[in-house]
Amino acid sequence: MNNSEILAHVDHTLLAQTATWAEIQTICDQGAKYGCASVCIPASYVRQAAEYLAGRCRVCTVIGFPNGYSTTAAKVFEAKDAVANGADEIDMVINLGWVKDGLWDQVLAELCALREATRGKVLKVIIETCLLTDEEKIKMCELVTRSGADFIKTSTGFSTAGATREDVALFAAHVGPEVKIKAAGGISTLQDAEDFLALGAQRLGTSRIVRLIEAQG
Repeated sequence: MNNSEILAHVDHTLLAQTATWAEIQTICDQGAKYGCASVCIPASYVRQAAEYLAGRCRVCTVIGFPNGYSTTAAKVFEAKDAVANGADEIDMVINLGWVKDGLWDQVLAELCALREATRGKVLKVIIETCLLTDEEKIKMCELVTRSGADFIKTSTGFSTAGATREDVALFAAHVGPEVKIKAAGGISTLQDAEDFLALGAQRLGTSRIVRLIEAQG
């Protein structure tokens, strides 16, 4: 797989709490230059970034991030606001406490509410795999499929670990055929990127791949 093929699957990401507009502009310019799938940035910069990019690259943002324990109403508001500001893609974090309590109906209802709020846009569901058992991950594959979301995503990159090859393979074995997979967190080499794509991921959330390819000249 060549570098351009890898980059076409990358959500070029900057979600640091201290991110400045100048840094967001750089991410946008790089995403457009290298043909990335999107730039993934904080919600407060979505309108500026969408206007700045003017269609040169898709804009992705995060909702209920990184902990996932906002109310459903708050997540719905965030999502609608992001879409109104020009976001093309929404990555939302599930309520992990509800998962641990086995409140599957509530988890599914929230996913469906976010699906409705983002209708016509790409919705990715972050389940934070490092905090879940394999049984919980498999259940979330089922619920994400039932909700009509576009992607299931491994990680925020802000918890105890990021994407693993085992989790991407588990997703591939249990999500419905219409659900895509995003691996995120800790993807630090081109070999990592190739491995995750070979296992079935269609998107990679990473800040490092573009830098690695730039360094190659």
